[in-house]
Amino acid sequence: MHDALMPAAAPLLSLAPILGSPVARSAMRADTPALIDRRAPAPRDLVRSTYTVVLAGGRGARLKQLTELRSKPAMPFAGHFSIIDVTLSNCVNSGLRQIGVLTQYKAQSLIRHIAQGWSFLDAGLREFIDVVPAQQKLGQNWYAGTADAVYQNLDMLREAGQKYVLVLAGDHVYKMDYGRMIADHVRRDADVTVACIEVGLEQATSFGVMRVDAEARVVGFEEKPVRPRAIPGRPDTALASMGIYVFSAAFLYRELCRDASDASSSHDFGTDIIPGALSRARVFAHDFSESCVGGVGGRPYWRDVGTLDAYWAANLDLLGPGPDIDLYDSAWPIRGVPQQLSPSRFEAGADGRASELSESIVAGGCVLSGATLRRALLCADVRVGEHCVIEESLVLPGAVIGQRAMVKRAIIDSGCVLPDGIRIGVCAAEDAARFTVTEGGIVLVTPDMLASPRLMSA
Repeated sequence: MHDALMPAAAPLLSLAPILGSPVARSAMRADTPALIDRRAPAPRDLVRSTYTVVLAGGRGARLKQLTELRSKPAMPFAGHFSIIDVTLSNCVNSGLRQIGVLTQYKAQSLIRHIAQGWSFLDAGLREFIDVVPAQQKLGQNWYAGTADAVYQNLDMLREAGQKYVLVLAGDHVYKMDYGRMIADHVRRDADVTVACIEVGLEQATSFGVMRVDAEARVVGFEEKPVRPRAIPGRPDTALASMGIYVFSAAFLYRELCRDASDASSSHDFGTDIIPGALSRARVFAHDFSESCVGGVGGRPYWRDVGTLDAYWAANLDLLGPGPDIDLYDSAWPIRGVPQQLSPSRFEAGADGRASELSESIVAGGCVLSGATLRRALLCADVRVGEHCVIEESLVLPGAVIGQRAMVKRAIIDSGCVLPDGIRIGVCAAEDAARFTVTEGGIVLVTPDMLASPRLMSA
């Protein structure tokens, strides 16, 4: 979907000048009961009439070697979760109970993950999370785009028989009550509602950029423009689509059929469906701050983790006091696959030196021997040898770090065995010769890179 690096806190500036007056906007908030339109259905009722589609089939090409054997939504996150756990947790916490996850590329680990961790819904109450691989239902073609993926599964949506369809990406990190957005959609009598955020103009080339009127109706939409249009009076800021859509079901079915018959279409929601609907439908913007859960200092948090820099940053955003997204909120928990792991152990090295940790997260099953961690996140079953220093780095499950290793600003992939004394993130020239280095200076290390002749001779 949108593979852009958001600021660390992903602040959403006030959209009051764009999406209506402060008084009108306050009436939209679900946490001000005195101002709610009592005629509008409550979010908890509307989610029961909604079918959710999670798009989880993208190639994730900009995550480079990390997605050679796994899909982007299956990537590890926050120690023992996968990225898709965030979206599915938002769904379940919002009360959504009919969910289809559409997969395509390298989906086996994702399918296994969902089967092992998300099978607790009650089929007897028509609750389910279905994993739906690409099946060439309508010919010999795989999914040609996001809209085509949903079109090829229209039979599934029609069978569910719901009034509304929520379309989500499975590779974003944020906490959102989708029921509030659906209620906003119904209150406005919209055909389509698009969740939006404000981004810096230099970032807007990676998003669908919207223009709205005083009533929050979308009057312009351009997908990933070369020269994005700024918000009037805000020359450094653009209004961007989050790739989260609520459709009235009957309208969506008509538009998908119309799009499928158009040979010139790329069959994508942002490129074709949304822009095409502006002239013939009621398309509205939904301010993410109205449905964001949590946030720090009133700043809603959202990240698209489609690049190595963004993936690294989303994990390190969890470190330190007052993290930008709270994984410890029992009122809005993030769920995943239950893991039976031994507790992590922090032991002294042979010389008696104790392990030292600062602003770090260590998942279960790890063993550290006289090592130092500064702003590091270790996923499950990682081993770290004596006198190692790991700074501002993400270590994925099952990696082994040899003695006296120095690792800075890096992503160490699953299955890596770093030799004793290796230095990563210290010398830019050496890193570039052996590993993948991003524009932001993050070093990606994979098992194949460690086995290459270049490393063996270094």
